[in-house]
Order: sequence, then structure tokens, then C-alpha cells
Amino acid sequence: MGTVQKRISRLTGQLRGIQKMIEDERGVVEILQQIAAVKKAINGLTREILTNLLAEELPAKKRSELNELLKRAIDL
Repeated sequence: MGTVQKRISRLTGQLRGIQKMIEDERGVVEILQQIAAVKKAINGLTREILTNLLAEELPAKKRSELNELLKRAIDL
């Protein structure tokens, strides 16, 4: 399974966990912490997809620079 697919599977599990937490009437703080984790995971997925897409067009030596630039842009 590729990195993108692993990230999507992890996100799916996290979202199911949040749904269960809401159904079980867990505390708001706990739920919000999990939502924050999902947001961070979505940013990572976005960066991975963009890096893969753009890396196809760049020479290998520029890929690490691209990854760092995308990380900064997505985390704004």
C-alpha cells in the first residue's frame, strides 16, 4: 500500500473514531483534540499528494526543497 493510501486509511479510521466519540457522548475537549489531529493528518495528505504530483516534473535534487516549501505553505 502506498503512502497516500496509508494516510487515507488512517484518516478514515480517525474520522470513524470521532463519530464513535460523538455517539458515546465523550467530552468536547477529547473530540476537539481528535479533530485537530485529523486536520494535521489532512495537511500531511495534501502535502504528500502535491509533492508527488509536482515531483514528477522536477529533478530529484529539487524534491526536498519542494517538500519544505509545500510544508510551509500548507501549515500557514
